[in-house]
Amino acid sequence: MPEHTFKVNGERVTVDVESDVRLLWVLRDLLGVTGPKYGCGINVCKACTSHLNGAAFNPCAVPVGALGPDDEVVTIEGLAGTVGADLHPMQRAWLDHDVVQCGYCQPGQIMAAVDLVRRVAAEGRAITDADLDGLRNICRCGTYFRIREAIRAAAENM
Repeated sequence: MPEHTFKVNGERVTVDVESDVRLLWVLRDLLGVTGPKYGCGINVCKACTSHLNGAAFNPCAVPVGALGPDDEVVTIEGLAGTVGADLHPMQRAWLDHDVVQCGYCQPGQIMAAVDLVRRVAAEGRAITDADLDGLRNICRCGTYFRIREAIRAAAENM
């Protein structure tokens, strides 16, 4: 089998797996990184949202063979490390706004929210309702109002 080398949460990893295996399975089953959740496997629910080279992506839709040695995946487990703190401001906002009910979708929700706030900040503007409406992560518990409030709060601290 071919070897694939890339970074996960700041650490270089090498896996021996077929190139067409989806990155979500590599993360969860081979590397033990369980923050990205399996929800649909077809890039719809967004429960697995993580960051690839600083941008949100869904590892359920990306074959491991698409990654190269300079690519870096950041999952919820490594998010706080990107700001050198115990918690990322978005994670803190999630706690402060009591967002979580079952919690299954929350890692993907947080990773998508961080990407959104970064993109909006790079444009030099504030988060709008239209921006929040563009997030497509599914939450079966329906905590969308608290999610939106937490994103707005975190945006002030990022």
